[in-house]
Amino acid sequence: MLLELAEGHGVLGIVAARLEELNYEGVPPDARKKLQTRLRAQYLFTLSMTAELFRLLEDFARAGVETLLVKGPLISLLAYGDPAVRSYVDLDLIVRHRDILTATQHMIALGFDADVPERAIQAGKVPGEYLFKRPGTQRLVELHTERTFRYYPRPMRVEDLYARQRRVPLDGRDVPALSLEDELLLNCIHGAKHFWERLIWVADVTALAARHPEMDWQKVRQAAKDVGAERMLRVGLQLGVSVFGVQPPQEMAAELTSDAATKRLCQQVVRWLPQAGFAPPALRERAFFRVRMAGGGFVGAQYLLRLSLSPTEEDWVEGAEDRRSWFWDAVRRPLRLLRKYGPGG
Repeated sequence: MLLELAEGHGVLGIVAARLEELNYEGVPPDARKKLQTRLRAQYLFTLSMTAELFRLLEDFARAGVETLLVKGPLISLLAYGDPAVRSYVDLDLIVRHRDILTATQHMIALGFDADVPERAIQAGKVPGEYLFKRPGTQRLVELHTERTFRYYPRPMRVEDLYARQRRVPLDGRDVPALSLEDELLLNCIHGAKHFWERLIWVADVTALAARHPEMDWQKVRQAAKDVGAERMLRVGLQLGVSVFGVQPPQEMAAELTSDAATKRLCQQVVRWLPQAGFAPPALRERAFFRVRMAGGGFVGAQYLLRLSLSPTEEDWVEGAEDRRSWFWDAVRRPLRLLRKYGPGG
């Protein structure tokens, strides 16, 4: 049961590291063997994805497509000190929206199948992400642009991210990555997007904040303010207090204590966590959570309305991806969400 829960919450590698510190005391031999088998598979997958990452970065650099690595092996390294300890299923890279067609063409030339066809990009349609899969493997790559990060309350300031980027050593090579402060904020917004349904997202933010005393909290605050994600940041940090019992960063403690709405949102998340996303909140609960997470009031309602009417590839008419029909795609989106998360969905 422990292994199944750990896998469902994405923390299998972290649990294994703690059990190893305890010499697997009290762990039955069969369970230990099963855990080690799963870990070997995870490590092999991680190695293959790291090699894939290096190939992509080299090819994009030759093409003049500037990229930034986010989440995945980067957050594993920054939060836990090991790029393989945290499980992940894909590589996430940021590219500028103006480069997405070129990047897609290069991904196809490298042997990947594109989930979003070139004709949709040329028609100006914007999906939730640009997904690519290498046939015959489990290797997935997601490309994101400033226009696909729609869960930012205000538009992502992608040029600011590039200006603040840094190089991070990963398996003997330096890779382009977000600054510590931007990576922390991005993970807070990503957790909020998914209602913090899995323990790994809470652990990532908590470990990242705790492991890096050099974090510049004034820069974190400013980055959050620039995109209207102040409460998303506070919720991410407060969940570390509520779930893991850690002390909040001293520089943020007063803000966390004074925001009653943040504490209520965290209590809501703690009720959802045991389901690990397998019993998602109902539509009404999701809607109110979105409103409060964006700050509540008119700003929160505006955020919810934008998300409800911003179509993704799931809302496009199949076979008509090259037709620019934003109005009808936007009309279909709330109807699809109602079917998916409403009564009987």
